[in-house]
Formats: sequence, C-alpha cells, structure tokens
Amino acid sequence: MALLGTLGTPGDIASDVAEILLAADRRGIASHGTARLPNYVALVEAGVMEPAARPTLERERAALARFDARNGWGHHACRVAVDWAVDRAASAGSAVAVVRNSNHYGIAGWYALRAAAAGMIGLSFTNSSPLVAPTRALRPLIGTNPIALAAPAGRWGAFCLDMATSTIPRGRIEVAARRGETLPVGWAIGPDGRPATTPDDALAGALLPLGGLEETAGYKGYGLGLGVDILTGVLAGATFGPNIIGLFSTEAPSDLGQAFMVIDPAALDEAGAFESRLEGYLDQLTSAQTVPDAPGRVLVPGEPEAAAEARSDERGIAIDARHHGSLVELGERRGVPFPDVEQTA
Repeated sequence: MALLGTLGTPGDIASDVAEILLAADRRGIASHGTARLPNYVALVEAGVMEPAARPTLERERAALARFDARNGWGHHACRVAVDWAVDRAASAGSAVAVVRNSNHYGIAGWYALRAAAAGMIGLSFTNSSPLVAPTRALRPLIGTNPIALAAPAGRWGAFCLDMATSTIPRGRIEVAARRGETLPVGWAIGPDGRPATTPDDALAGALLPLGGLEETAGYKGYGLGLGVDILTGVLAGATFGPNIIGLFSTEAPSDLGQAFMVIDPAALDEAGAFESRLEGYLDQLTSAQTVPDAPGRVLVPGEPEAAAEARSDERGIAIDARHHGSLVELGERRGVPFPDVEQTA
C-alpha cells in the first residue's frame, strides 16, 4: 500500500489492490499477484492509467448496471461493481454488473469468492489483450479471457472454478521462463504456427485456446473465450478482441471490460438449502473410485488453491528469486524499501 501511495493512489483504493494481489500470491497464483506491480507502476508512470480514479455508476436498472472505471485500478472498480451486484442480488435475487474503461483486475476468482462469502453464487469475467490464436488462426486475436464461478459449499468452504479460456494463462509461460522450464505440446504455437516447446517461442507466437489444437477440441476453448468477450468488452462498451492494446502496453489506456453475475440461492429456497445440496454433491464426487495410479482422491475445483492459501497463512508467502528481485528494485526506485521475504528457487 505504501508503494501505491507514492503513485497518488488513495488509501482505500490501494487497500483493494493490495488485498487482491496478495490473495493471488497466497493462493499460489504467482502470475497474477505482486509480480504484476512493476507492470502497473509502468502504466501509471507513463500516464496511461489514472491511479486516483474512482468508478462511476453510469447506467442502472433494477438488477443491471454499467460502471465506468475511468481508467483507474481495475481491482478497485471491479470490487465496487461486484459489491453492487451482491447488494442488489440480496433484494432482486440476481444481478449483473459490467465495467468498461478498466484495467487488469488480478485473479478472476477473488470477485466470485466475494459473492460466495456472502452466501451467494458469483461469476466473474474479464477480457484481455489478444494473446490467443483462434482455432485455425496463425496470430493472436483474442484474450485469455478468464471465467470464475464460486459458490458456498458447506464443509468444503467454497467451490471455486477460476480458469483462463486458453490452455494456460500467459503468466504461466512467464513463470516457466523464469524457472527455465520447457512447455508441453498444446500450450502454445510459435510465430511459424508450429507447437512451441520453449517459453521464448511461445511468447513470440500465440497461446492456444482451452483444448489446444483443433483435433483435441480447441475450438471449444475458442468459443468460450469469444463468449467472455461478448459479455465484457462488447456488452460493456469497452474494447474487445484484436482491438485491445498489447498486455500492459504503455502506449495507450487498456480499456478492458469486466462482467459480474451474482445469484442469491435464498431467493429460490430456504436459507442454506443450496449450500447443503452442493456439499453433498461434492462429497459424492470426492469419494468416487479413482483410476489406477491416481495421486489422490478426486479434488474440488479451488481446493488446491485453498490449501495453498492455508499454507501461506501458516508459513508466509514464498516467491521466486526473480519475483523478489523485481519488487526490491521497484521499492528502491519508488523510495519504499521491500522487506526481506522467503524466496523459492
């Protein structure tokens, strides 16, 4: 928060940004956590993001609203939007909020989980810079456009599906590059259209839609990503598809679109009935017979991240050396010393 304050960000907005970035690190999603701080700072320093902007409610009906993020922090604008949807769903049963003129908002799951914490079902969507090649295309024309869905699940805590509509997010390739890893076939293509097996080749080419190549049903992931763009950029009146500027480009504002849907199960049934049914369903799935040599039982979506979060709360957040170094350098440049932390290789 102190670092964001040096950029002119008010304390309450900085608190939202910090909470969401740390949530990503705590849940083991390093690609969307504090490692992104240098990118955000670069946008502010280049004058293409407004660090003190507050979202405005532009249009509203009973349970549908559009917010203008005014080119401010996506994390704060989207926290405001999802909270509006939660409040409105409490009276209307369900609500949808969309956001335009926005920026990167961190992990999609945080917003869906915010609804789940209120006892509701939450869905969160955002579009992003064109990094994914649609099925049969050579060049990236659509974003990784994540989808998140969360719901309260009794003793399971929360069901939380949080995924990119590409096979993997770009950040995962960046992490692989930092760690010197190779890539499996099906994650990305190089600039020549052939499968990329090195991070450098993938970063120069394009990610593949969820499912990978056409013969492995990558067209389904392409359709999902396009659907997210329709709900975010097209519906909200933000930029979409190949028209979105490059990821964290300092040439112009990002103008991303986001969308949130919140459903209150209590509008349809007795309080707690939905949660109880979902808990029982997950009990059935997790007790299913497994295939030979399975590393463990069937998992609930979001369970590994919740376990990582618990470990982080107990032992602290571990980051790799390059991540740590970038934060130290950024803190020194902005006059905010970065504390010593545990590092991973």
